[in-house]
Amino acid sequence: MNFFPWLTIIVILPIFAGFSIFFLPHRGNKVIRWYTISICLVELLLTTYVFCYHFQLDDPLIQLEQDFKWINFFDFHWRLGLDGISIGPILLTGFITTLATLAARPVTRDSRLFHFLMLAMYSGQIGPFSSRDLLLFFIMWELELIPVYLLLSMWGGKKRLYSATKFILYTAGGSIFLLMGVLGMGLYASNEPTLNFETLANQSYPVALEIIFYFGFLIAYAVKSPIIPLHTWLPDTHGEAHYSTCMLLAGILLKMGAYGLVRINMELLPHAHSIFSPWLIIVGTVQIIYAALTSPGQRNLKKRIAYSSVSHMGFTIIGIASTTDMGLNGAILQIISHGFIGAALFFLAGTSYDRIRLVYLDEMGGIAIPMPKIFTMFSSFSMASLALPGMSGFVAELVVFFGIITSPKYLLMPKILIIFVMAIGMILTPIYSLSMSRQMFYGYKQFNVKNYSFFDSGPRELFVSICIFLPVIGIGIYPDFVLSLSVDKVEAILSNYFSR
Repeated sequence: MNFFPWLTIIVILPIFAGFSIFFLPHRGNKVIRWYTISICLVELLLTTYVFCYHFQLDDPLIQLEQDFKWINFFDFHWRLGLDGISIGPILLTGFITTLATLAARPVTRDSRLFHFLMLAMYSGQIGPFSSRDLLLFFIMWELELIPVYLLLSMWGGKKRLYSATKFILYTAGGSIFLLMGVLGMGLYASNEPTLNFETLANQSYPVALEIIFYFGFLIAYAVKSPIIPLHTWLPDTHGEAHYSTCMLLAGILLKMGAYGLVRINMELLPHAHSIFSPWLIIVGTVQIIYAALTSPGQRNLKKRIAYSSVSHMGFTIIGIASTTDMGLNGAILQIISHGFIGAALFFLAGTSYDRIRLVYLDEMGGIAIPMPKIFTMFSSFSMASLALPGMSGFVAELVVFFGIITSPKYLLMPKILIIFVMAIGMILTPIYSLSMSRQMFYGYKQFNVKNYSFFDSGPRELFVSICIFLPVIGIGIYPDFVLSLSVDKVEAILSNYFSR
């Protein structure tokens, strides 16, 4: 038993270090930027150290648990813990946030506030993945809303206020359902109110009440993931946000919804999950097709990538709803894989915009010749996005496919139909992905624009892209590294799920 509060330090370090930004000597943006990057690096190294030396891979139980009484009045605890499902997203959060902070170098206006918000988001995103108390999960879930709203409304594009308002209305609206579910489950507990995950995992509810709880949580996750039809905030937000914010949104924020679906809905409400899972599979399948068909119609480059994110999250939903070891492991692999690929595509879209000052695809063309490095990197991540074998996207989608095929819950004909529709989605992905590359990089349109001085990718862009590309290739060649994190915990969840 390790009594040192590693997790508490990991969760609160970024936001507390962020407050000291306002006391740093004002000597330009350089000091603030390097201070923020240093904090992100320290946090990432600390998380990696804890994972390597204090975390047992073959133990499906909660590890590194911390439990401090916070508010006696309604038994509210600061309760944190890690297991195989949460360690992957936490490491992903550290990795992407560090690179997003490095990517934010062009931001010079209100640099102190910007970098403070980046660090506040860091804490807000690690929090939900490590919470073992329902109310703490909700507080951490809410913590990153204000930083995203401010980052979007202050450093976004022309329609930033509209996008920021839409974002906050959708996410805060979804959070009301989350809070109602949290309080309902906490107050229903047998003898005295409790919000402890371990206690609630052994709690049974009347089926009708369980369905109500499940549906409330599902609305909150459907906004965050996003699941259609509650996805419309995402393309607007991505279309207007600065690309470092987009990296955090695509890489981490969307994954919190899928994580909550496994952690709360599947673990704590198994009967309702059994009832809802066929509907989730239908929604996931429709989402893959709908977003893949909508994406080619988007003129805005970042909106097109945003719709591809919506499409890829459909595979995660199907994996979670398959209720098989393989499907659930595939969903977790897709969470990690898409975190890398989505963040990289938005980063490269943003760096392209910095150079050519164009965001509409029909105005672009011929960028490949003056900017060959950006062309090479963008093409590589587009291939990863369309699930090219040897890259992480292919393995994740393949494992989800096998999860559906081997699921004992569904009959043969529905399974064939689902797989057929998913296959159509996988065929549509290269169409919008490759047409996006064609419109951006090929043709001669760009050379007619006068007074353009192109310069290709610098060391910063190359460094960030290569840092993300290595795990994408690594997972594609050796997916067992990520799967070994979650496999025991997934088995434990499903054995508990079927035993109840």
